[in-house]
Amino acid sequence: MSRRKKEKSGPMPAASAGLLRFFEEETEGVKVRPEILVSLAIALIIVCALAQVFF
Repeated sequence: MSRRKKEKSGPMPAASAGLLRFFEEETEGVKVRPEILVSLAIALIIVCALAQVFF
């Protein structure tokens, strides 16, 4: 019986409802796969390290 009282006590706060709506929206912009982004970042690190060694 106490379980029913807890369920009817009131609605839960809708704190996460705004976050769900935010991630459901489709945004315009450049779409890049994560694998390409990580490989470009690693390549940039290597180029910077080689530039520091040779120059």
